[in-house]
Amino acid sequence: MSESGQLERASLLKAGFGCRCPRCGKGKLYARFLTVAERCSVCGLELKARDTGDGPAVFIVLILGFIVVALAFVVELLWGPPMWVHLLLWIPFIVLGSALMLLPAKALFIAQHYRHRSGEDVGGD
Repeated sequence: MSESGQLERASLLKAGFGCRCPRCGKGKLYARFLTVAERCSVCGLELKARDTGDGPAVFIVLILGFIVVALAFVVELLWGPPMWVHLLLWIPFIVLGSALMLLPAKALFIAQHYRHRSGEDVGGD
């Protein structure tokens, strides 16, 4: 709490990359993998109302797609492996990369939504 009695907002990066509550920065954001918790266990902020849906997935697909296509192009030019090698390389890379990138991306979107909502009361907090 600050001197004025209001809860201080957590850093966007701390909340996003730590997958924590955007208000206090301490409570867990997810109940399960990519499932937003109903409420923050520390400050009580209603998190479910701030779920961003599939918004972050669009950015992850674009970013990861660019990286994989560029790397596949380099591998093809340097070594020219058969197609099965490309499949063996890039399918696990895409699956693991998207899984690892989606958690903090979704948390960053939720933190941004909390920080910059246009004054409306979301979820009654």
